[in-house]
Amino acid sequence: MDSRHRIYPLLLERAREMRHPQTPAEAALWRVLRNHNLKYKFRRQHPIDHYIIDFYCAQAKLCIEIDGASHLEPEQQKYDALRTEVLEELGCKVIRFTNNDVRYNIHAVVDEITRTMENLLETSGPA
Repeated sequence: MDSRHRIYPLLLERAREMRHPQTPAEAALWRVLRNHNLKYKFRRQHPIDHYIIDFYCAQAKLCIEIDGASHLEPEQQKYDALRTEVLEELGCKVIRFTNNDVRYNIHAVVDEITRTMENLLETSGPA
């Protein structure tokens, strides 16, 4: 089995721990994504490779990240770029929103997620 597809027990445990408490932005977006509200199943705090993704749709291989102020720091931006590169090498699409995007313009965030999902599923063809 490819090491990138292994489930690492400690990472899985950490992902479970990160589900509670949610940030206000994560909670707001989760209310929209959960229970197939956008027609697709999303998971939150989902482990992929050595990373934990805020929200993930396996059907479209879509990773959604909600970034706080710390993601503006240069070192964090380098880490995020590397993380995105690794996830894209695994065939995932990564989209990022800020806490403020979700907090103050959630409709635009949902529209972008919906557009991205449709494009990914359209180009990947039937499952």
